[in-house]
Amino acid sequence: MTEQDELRRQWPAESRLSLWRAPDGWQHRRFDWPHPAPRGRVLVQGGRADIIEKFIETFRHLHAHGWSVTAFDWRGQGGSGRLAGDRHVGHAASFAPWVADLAAFWQDWRGEAAGPAVLLGHSMGAHLALRAMLDGGVTPDAAVLVAPMIGIRSPLGSRIGALVAAAATRFGDPARPVWKTRPGDATSGHRQQRLTHSLERYGDEAYWYGRDPDLLLGPPSWAWVREAFVSGARLLADPRLTRLAVPVLMLVADHDQLVDSAAARRLAARLPDVELIRFGAEAAHEILREADGVRLRACRAITDFLERRT
Repeated sequence: MTEQDELRRQWPAESRLSLWRAPDGWQHRRFDWPHPAPRGRVLVQGGRADIIEKFIETFRHLHAHGWSVTAFDWRGQGGSGRLAGDRHVGHAASFAPWVADLAAFWQDWRGEAAGPAVLLGHSMGAHLALRAMLDGGVTPDAAVLVAPMIGIRSPLGSRIGALVAAAATRFGDPARPVWKTRPGDATSGHRQQRLTHSLERYGDEAYWYGRDPDLLLGPPSWAWVREAFVSGARLLADPRLTRLAVPVLMLVADHDQLVDSAAARRLAARLPDVELIRFGAEAAHEILREADGVRLRACRAITDFLERRT
């Protein structure tokens, strides 16, 4: 491994892992990396099936620019348990518990220290951040939404895809996986191309899952897909978007093959205080884990935005 690989695959020396308990008792795996002289704090939340470890490089960038960093694994993935009998299925009967978890965590976390507080969400994490902000459960001084999951890509289109997912949950087991995984087959290369052009950063996943296989989560359930379609449509049409009093930076990959970047741009047009940065074919879904040309541009945009807006 190169020195850069090692930095992505090591916990920062001053960081710590702990457990946070939601109001209903559910335990979440939590990460904290305090800065000795912080300009503020950033809560970083990943997407579906993500784990805290995937964002260590982003944590290092934020910390180097003076920010204390926190993150937690969403309920049902990573080190925060599972929501289906098959632990490899990413199940969710509703996104509401995740929004509630984020709001409860935010209230606890915001009370732990003074100063600017920022929410950074990737993909599903950005979706849940928007819902929590619109509901008033989360009130950041600024928000960064990276490849936000407003709509999801479907080979059938969003309308037909939503109908298929609704029928699959109504007439079958809602927790069954949308597809079956075949470890080691040729689809791994296709998955890599949809996530990032950086083979090294894509390889970080295998490194962390090799160390702790229990962190691995596989395909979503039909219920998760149905809820993603329903929640995304409601979010895009929510009249409260035009009144959201939070400065927002949105980073969008126009050629994203997992989420609907056009839907994200339509939502951005309805926000009263938003800066939208678009990436072309050089960027896949995981902008913050892309090749350096993309990743560094995104990181510079984030730190510049936070310096100006907090």
